[in-house]
Amino acid sequence: MTTSSTSPAIPPTSPRRSRSSATPTDVPSSHTSRSDVLLVPASVDELPDVAEVYLEARAAAEALGAFPPGVHSPHEVREWVRSWDLSTREVWIALLDDQLVGFVNLTTTWLDGLYVAPSAQGAGIGSALLDLVKGLRPGGFGLWVFECNTPAREFYARHGLVEVARTDGRDNEERSPDIHLAWPGS
Repeated sequence: MTTSSTSPAIPPTSPRRSRSSATPTDVPSSHTSRSDVLLVPASVDELPDVAEVYLEARAAAEALGAFPPGVHSPHEVREWVRSWDLSTREVWIALLDDQLVGFVNLTTTWLDGLYVAPSAQGAGIGSALLDLVKGLRPGGFGLWVFECNTPAREFYARHGLVEVARTDGRDNEERSPDIHLAWPGS
């Protein structure tokens, strides 16, 4: 990835440039199938739950060394997510047994985030969300992932995304090397 501090995926009001996929693993398990997951557009009322999934997934990834330490407090993250304008970005949620267990946040050309709750990881939810994004963006899309997030990088590679460029991290808030990936489209 070449470094891009002006990436269109980064709204100027966001507290960070999101890195997609805080899911440490996405290997289907026997207890849950993707057909059990309901994917629907998020409403403003669901954004607080989206923020909680983000915080939980990111904390789990940090504990595994797949994410650098966050630079924003949980309160700042909650306020940032609640401020998302759903008329300018799409947020889709994954529901399993009526519980919000994952989400994607996307613009017209970028997947700004794909997160799955730690308790639901390994059940194919990340794959279902990524398949949804591919269907919504058949012309392709880009995303950023931290270099240290090997599980996410492997996940995206398995799903056909390719590396475009790398940066040393100087343009992200965490100052952690990152990689620009892209799905070229169907």
